[in-house]
Amino acid sequence: MVSTAAFLRRAFACAAFALVSAAHADLKVGIDLSSTGPAAVIGITSKNAIQMWPATIAGQKAQYIVLDDGTDPGKAVANIRKLIDEDHVDVIVGPNITPAALAALDPVAASQTPMITLIGSASVVEPQEGKRVWAFKMAQTDGAMADVMTRYMANHGVKTVAFIGFADSYGDSWLNEFKRFAELRHIRLVATERFNRNDASVTGQVLKLIAAKPDAVLVAGAGTPAALPQRTLVERGFKGPIYQTHGIATPEFIRLGGKEVEGTLFPTQPVVVARTLPADHPAKKAALAFVTAYEDKYGPGSVTQFAGDAAGVYPRLEDAVARALKKAQPGTVQFRVALREELEHAHELVVPNGVVNTSAKDHVGLDQRASVMGAIRGGKFVFISE
Repeated sequence: MVSTAAFLRRAFACAAFALVSAAHADLKVGIDLSSTGPAAVIGITSKNAIQMWPATIAGQKAQYIVLDDGTDPGKAVANIRKLIDEDHVDVIVGPNITPAALAALDPVAASQTPMITLIGSASVVEPQEGKRVWAFKMAQTDGAMADVMTRYMANHGVKTVAFIGFADSYGDSWLNEFKRFAELRHIRLVATERFNRNDASVTGQVLKLIAAKPDAVLVAGAGTPAALPQRTLVERGFKGPIYQTHGIATPEFIRLGGKEVEGTLFPTQPVVVARTLPADHPAKKAALAFVTAYEDKYGPGSVTQFAGDAAGVYPRLEDAVARALKKAQPGTVQFRVALREELEHAHELVVPNGVVNTSAKDHVGLDQRASVMGAIRGGKFVFISE
């Protein structure tokens, strides 16, 4: 197992770091984030973590070029085209949202530029063919999260579930994966509703969910918009357990949801519940090191899974860049091709949110060591055993 302790000490002790460093940096990293718009709570914490990256990658001077897509897939594609065509970056990091990442597949594949996304859905990397061979992903897949969630449901007597999810590819992916694992564990889906990220009310959908009399409700959303269905469920008198996805693990979700989100159950990754993880969890040391450094810089309780995902991009890049540099130099298509190939060869690489083992068929590389169950208790995210 590769230790990231040296990386963490070096990366998070850096006090002076510019998002865009010297104009003639050797290695160019183009970064597209949702720093504004509905997904800003995700993009801002990703950007915070990126600001903690060292100024070199595998000893190579790096230039980080960060653009905001405003949570707009069209703007994300425009940003990525600019980063590729005008800035001539060697790798893309981001986007934060699934629709943007899917739309970005065309420009990254056409230019042969590897992309390390920060989304939850596996749809950008599965199946590994065509344009998707240029995409990688930091966050655990929806399937792995649905697996741990439905296992917890089955262990706690849940037989029927009502679903309400985003009316986009994030909601689609979660609905499909949840159905697959729910069927495996004999959990019946009794109602399905959808909502938009910018909706002001979901009362109609919630009343239909409650009318189905489910044992539990699953809200498949991300960031603060996911609080709306839960608050409405509680206000309308639903008394059963409410599950959310790994997309809600931000302090803003707890602040916005207030007492209505207390008791929420959700699958997550090590960073979010680092302090309450079992001592023998393989990522606990790296997760705690990152959480401590991040909260020293940005304040107690400020860390998110999305920050952890962005932090993990750096060791993924350092690991792959070190080998790619033996084949070609940055700024060339040969280097981009070599970097894509080397990103497929991470082996037992510990990052804050898990342990990575990639291959030509697996561009995520995370196993169940990156999937745990969490809950909101006392206004905090905590680890819970299955």
